[in-house]
Amino acid sequence: MKEQLRDRLNFSLNRFIDWFENYGELSQDQHDFWASSLGRRAKSFYYRAPFIGNAVVAPFVLFEAFVPSVRQWFSPPRRFPIADAHYAMGFSHIYKSTKKRQYLEKGKNFLSSLKRTRCPGYQYYCWGYPFDWETCRGTFKAGTPLITSTPYVYEAFKALYEIDHDNQWLEIMNSIADHALHEIRDVEIAPGIRACSYSPIDQRRVVNANAYRAFLLAEAAQQFSKDEYWNIGEKNLNFVLQSQQPDGSWLYAMEDGRDCFIDHFHTCFVLKNLVKVERITNCPKCKRAIERGVEFYLNRLIDKEGLPKPFAKTQRLTLYRRELYDYAESINLALILQERFGNFNKIIESQLLDLLSRWQKSDGSFRTRELLFGWNNVPYHRWAQSQIFRSLSFWFWLEHRDK
Repeated sequence: MKEQLRDRLNFSLNRFIDWFENYGELSQDQHDFWASSLGRRAKSFYYRAPFIGNAVVAPFVLFEAFVPSVRQWFSPPRRFPIADAHYAMGFSHIYKSTKKRQYLEKGKNFLSSLKRTRCPGYQYYCWGYPFDWETCRGTFKAGTPLITSTPYVYEAFKALYEIDHDNQWLEIMNSIADHALHEIRDVEIAPGIRACSYSPIDQRRVVNANAYRAFLLAEAAQQFSKDEYWNIGEKNLNFVLQSQQPDGSWLYAMEDGRDCFIDHFHTCFVLKNLVKVERITNCPKCKRAIERGVEFYLNRLIDKEGLPKPFAKTQRLTLYRRELYDYAESINLALILQERFGNFNKIIESQLLDLLSRWQKSDGSFRTRELLFGWNNVPYHRWAQSQIFRSLSFWFWLEHRDK
């Protein structure tokens, strides 16, 4: 079975790359409706007056659920730095597996694009969204750095640096680390515990944002032998550990209850960053948190067939069954934990078989969502064509590395 699955995955990746070459590096996005001026005003009104606001946002919710292709009327195709970072990492994995120079060059091309698309107006290298993002805390303007995006770009530059040892990549990595240290806010919650912001302009207490910053600063402390990075990163880690609920889960944010949902891919974000921090620092505090988090994850966010469930706790109406982003993050998490928790081996097999048989279209791209009726087949690089490509190429590399 494993040999057959490896062959199918090889064929799948080749089909995806062919599709990507034809489709191009710009795409529509999951947030297109909400990034338009009408969508942002509707969403802002909903946050201020949820009861009446339900009627205002309803048309966009219905568009998303039943006619997602009309998003092109609201927002143009764009380039997304977080997607470029995932594609760079994905092609680096394929290069390491095949030694074909063309894939290394593709990875480098994405790094060149990332150099051009850094957020303007900041001293250090950093990245965010290319659209205005309306949140319950206000508007994040296009080009606002996000600590949930920037670490992926760091990883992309590191992936290529480890292959070609080009010092320009290392210099950018150092700049990214300095951005995370100096340009992201944090506030003391208790002695030794600090909650970082989502961006340089807010003071939110989002759990996965702190997990990302803790990882990035831990990695940079090791890479550049600078203890000052980890002195702050460890305090963000402590916030993540303190925020874990008695059942092992993490709420999205630890604020006023407006974002207290528990979903699949944000749980994966927290867990994978804890695993990375643990591997870098040998931090014993992470071990128990990971074990408790994995127990919750397997019980509440994976169904009996081994497939990802979108939510363990919702706050809003959900009009879809399954989400490509969940598969991408679930497979990635399973790959980094499969030797530690045996349950993940079955999850990898179940999800890969489902992806390759139901989710990949004839053109090579992947469906975005399984709706209550039918599918959303519009491909979004940010959500989550690039993430699934990176996860599948990671599995591909692990299989070739272990031969």
